[in-house]
Amino acid sequence: MADMTTAGGVAFVRTPEERFGGIDDYPYEPRYVDIDGLRMAYVMAEPEGAGDDAATILLLHGEPTWGYLYRKMIPPLVAGGCRVLVPDLIGFGRSDKPVERSAYTYEGHVSWMTQFLAATAAERSAGPLHLFGQDWGGLIGLRVAAENPDLIDRLILANTGLPEGQSPGAGFEFWLQFSQEVEYLDCGRLVDNATANELSEAAQEAYRAPFPDEAYMAGARHFPMLVPISPEDPAVPANRAAWQVLEQWTKPVLTLWAPDDPVLGSGQAAISERIPGAAGQPHDQFRPASHFIQEDQGPALAEAIVTWLS
Repeated sequence: MADMTTAGGVAFVRTPEERFGGIDDYPYEPRYVDIDGLRMAYVMAEPEGAGDDAATILLLHGEPTWGYLYRKMIPPLVAGGCRVLVPDLIGFGRSDKPVERSAYTYEGHVSWMTQFLAATAAERSAGPLHLFGQDWGGLIGLRVAAENPDLIDRLILANTGLPEGQSPGAGFEFWLQFSQEVEYLDCGRLVDNATANELSEAAQEAYRAPFPDEAYMAGARHFPMLVPISPEDPAVPANRAAWQVLEQWTKPVLTLWAPDDPVLGSGQAAISERIPGAAGQPHDQFRPASHFIQEDQGPALAEAIVTWLS
């Protein structure tokens, strides 16, 4: 039975640290900041001797993953001279997990991420901040960027989008129904099924680690319901406002895509053709790769990013 705590009227649970003890391929020491009374976890890695002008790449995960998703990208990005900042969204990874679905909203996640960036500003120093977003990392990150355009220098996007009241398609609709009806949301198996390569059992266990039982899974269960796929969704006006900013965005934008992703594989052009900063950039596609492109092509993605930044 999970031990619940309440902060600011929000009841939450905290995954016991021993759940992460057997993970050998994510050796980064977690750090924490307080966001609205909730503990938000993150890791930071940087080149030895990184100065204040070193670029920071914010790596944002989606559903139902956590910072572990970026374990194949962090070392080559650091080797390429980049500082990396990898938060666990509230409800995921080592971050606190409100137990009521009503605690999770699209607007709330955008606010939490904006507060997180303010709380870690001094730690990442004064260099440029670049955003890499995939899945919900893009849905949240693009809103943060559009609402704080002076905060983000470059955008790097992979298999994501910013819907304005329309469904991404049959692949998403199947996932939406499945996520609400399946008795046990096996996050390890889910990630394995959404990759082109087979995940090891150890990697699947790492994705299961944040969720000892159903009490920890309100965010993972509810996230698919938050995608604004109908015109009446409360997030649609804010997403449309974000697009108005992004349609004037001239800072560099790079898309790195898995076209064989059954959920968002066809979405690259919707971003690269709509944001002015994407014009003339070396957009790329990767195979074999599925929805979680970081698992299938992590080192290649990092190489593409380092080359682009240099």
